[in-house]
Amino acid sequence: MVTFLLLLSGFCWTIVYIKMIISGFKEKTYGMPFIALALNFSWEVIYSYFNLINHNYTSIQTWITFIWLFLDIFIIFTYLLYGTKYFPPYCNREYFIPWTLIIFLMSFVLQYFFIIEFGASGQVYSAFLQNLIMSILFINMLVHRNDLKGQNLVIAINKWIGTLAPTILFGFIYGNRLALIIGIFCSLFDLIYIYFLNHIKKMHSILSKSHNILKNK
Repeated sequence: MVTFLLLLSGFCWTIVYIKMIISGFKEKTYGMPFIALALNFSWEVIYSYFNLINHNYTSIQTWITFIWLFLDIFIIFTYLLYGTKYFPPYCNREYFIPWTLIIFLMSFVLQYFFIIEFGASGQVYSAFLQNLIMSILFINMLVHRNDLKGQNLVIAINKWIGTLAPTILFGFIYGNRLALIIGIFCSLFDLIYIYFLNHIKKMHSILSKSHNILKNK
């Protein structure tokens, strides 16, 4: 069961990343909220490094993390290429790069001190917390963006399942109550996001069909 849940999470999150990359370059956008992206990337870099120096090559999660790290690089490219158009209009775009660097610096420092304070458990706690942040920021993205570029149900559903699997693993099988509570809230916000994303997509489809009917009259 443990191996199955790890592989399920790895598979679903890999689908999320690949879909974000494809949608990002195709629709000229980025699909992962930036702060969540920075936290994700720093987590993958730090724990990939520790796995390498500790020669931890037999763990399934080690190889999954390597794959995620590789894919996240391309998602960062989409953010750097297209992120400026989502930068607040009242902010000078020359602050885009400094802002980006500050957030990445913060993310690496936070991830490092999770290790310092919590040891091996820090990897789990930081992963669940950044996942919760991502779930909330996806809803924020849906509300504040003027379009649905970079957002689709394939990403949303696989993100939910990819988080639900480790919630079951750490929350129920390993009995980690904090991971369970955070995972439950992740699922709650993921399902809210899926519901509203699906609803908005249906509304867009109806409006598009109505527009085409009126146009052809």
